[in-house]
Amino acid sequence: MPKKVLCVLCSALLSLQSFADDSDGTSITVHYGRDNVVVYGVRIDQPLTETGSSVSIISADVIESFGVDYAVDAIATAPGVTINQNGAFGGSAAVRIRGASSEQTLVIIDGVVANDPTSPGGGFNFARLDVTNIERIEVLKGAQSTLWGTDAIGGVVNIITKRPEEGVAGNVFAQGGSYGSFRGGADLSGATDRYDFRLSGTLHSADGISKADEDNGNSEQDEFESNVIAARGALNLPAEGRLEASLLWTDAEAEFDSFSFGDQGNLADGDELSATEELTANLSLNLPLFDGKFENMFLVGYSDIERNNFSNGQPSFSSEGDRKTFRYQGTVSFNESNRLAFGAEREDSEANGDETSIDGVFALYEFKPSDVLTVTAGVRRDDHERYGGETTSRLAMAYNPHEQITLSASWGEGFKAPTIFQTTFFCCGATTANADLRPETSEAFDVGLVLRSNGGRAEIGVTYFDQDTTDLIDFSFAIGGYQNISRALSSGFELYGEYQFSDWLEVGLSYAYIDAEDGFGEKLSRVPEHSGDVTFFVDPEGPWSGNVLIRHNGEEQDPNGLVDSWTRIDVSGRYALSDTVEIYARIENLFDEEYQQILGYGTPDLSGIVGIRLGF
Repeated sequence: MPKKVLCVLCSALLSLQSFADDSDGTSITVHYGRDNVVVYGVRIDQPLTETGSSVSIISADVIESFGVDYAVDAIATAPGVTINQNGAFGGSAAVRIRGASSEQTLVIIDGVVANDPTSPGGGFNFARLDVTNIERIEVLKGAQSTLWGTDAIGGVVNIITKRPEEGVAGNVFAQGGSYGSFRGGADLSGATDRYDFRLSGTLHSADGISKADEDNGNSEQDEFESNVIAARGALNLPAEGRLEASLLWTDAEAEFDSFSFGDQGNLADGDELSATEELTANLSLNLPLFDGKFENMFLVGYSDIERNNFSNGQPSFSSEGDRKTFRYQGTVSFNESNRLAFGAEREDSEANGDETSIDGVFALYEFKPSDVLTVTAGVRRDDHERYGGETTSRLAMAYNPHEQITLSASWGEGFKAPTIFQTTFFCCGATTANADLRPETSEAFDVGLVLRSNGGRAEIGVTYFDQDTTDLIDFSFAIGGYQNISRALSSGFELYGEYQFSDWLEVGLSYAYIDAEDGFGEKLSRVPEHSGDVTFFVDPEGPWSGNVLIRHNGEEQDPNGLVDSWTRIDVSGRYALSDTVEIYARIENLFDEEYQQILGYGTPDLSGIVGIRLGF
């Protein structure tokens, strides 16, 4: 079956060019590749066709067209990205890029690292990241430590929140649906020549599903509730200067089920609750000099997370941690062919009373010997308080011999310093934590080709990637602590395609083949070899629009067994009653597929929501 799926997808991709014609069409809206999109996550802002790196862009318009509530469901559509969530409605959600572990994915929100410093591996839980305030998501694939330092060993998810709109504008929305779900919110924004602001709030509650799969006899619903507040404001200063601040606060409670040895996934109904409060905030100052040829950015960032778990109503676990970031970046444009970005940053982390810090300096150089060739090189030096120094390098090339063709290649190194938990935890007879832990390191490269039709109706792209990660940190009962005992090898290719059949119908598809193994040749857990999706975007002239998303995930090896492959179909649509009033709906799992993302954890059956949005 996987081979058949691969053949069908490849045939569809290769046929796009033959169907394309020279007639002008409206701009393709699918997010996988656009030549007019500027990528901010590469630190030296570049058009997507000039980055040389493999990047997927997911815009607010595309997120809205999918009708999803949480970022994890939009990120899942990017080729090469796989998702594992232990139950909908607040279940912990992990994002893996090209087979790298979720702890090796660095998450940045408005320039601030948001990974959890208190978790064992320092990963980020996407389950609570609401889409209401997201303007765009950039998924940078491969080792990116030269750009962002520690933790960017497998890739980066760079999230940019919404900016204020010109004038005064606002929205109010409310929706209800299956499993007792209610979600509502409002936002207000405004902008003048001197200042701008945006403020929003969102709440979501649901009776939920049983985290332990209902098909295994688990009937207790696990409730979920979250509240989100976001704020952004800025002052426009003389000489094109700008002082800006933003804040994103989330308070959520999610019920989950208990460990039960012998049941599928060792999971069954139980009375467990996780309460989490998260905050990310930053204050930045941008000061351009010499008519904008020398840009200066100063940023102070802060992220904080507090988690409290309860079992049968009694406290069972708690943790609290934060990160403080201090960053300067300067960008000098010498001429049209030469740009230099350089900077320094410091990150102080604290988790449950233990502290650590890391200092970094970096430089990136962009060289454009001609209009069709862009070469970017970079080097970075990080000095960790406990583990000493680590130097990483990066090289990327983008060649555009014709407006219809882009050739790209990139090579980079990554590293991940041991987390506070890994350096302090010990058990099982050990008397102290392992003081000899080394950072995890990786080396990765990819090469890509993008072809576009003359009229802009079609686009196809393919990227081959290869990544080798060494000194992976894992727990060892033999020493009662963590040590460097693992290796991971990941290679494969990604395909995407877009074709605009008419002004109102567009089709996009993606596919990824990921061969991910450990140092002994065993398949890595929770990484499907085959994954992909097909999306039909429908937007005729008139009041309504919608899309159909067909999402496939191949079988995965779970630590407790095998998770079968699955295919799910979701449908969403919107209808404008007027210029200011819109109703929308989403049907998830249209054909009631029975599937799991993690062994033993259930997923929603056929379900849906209906909502209304008022704008002014």
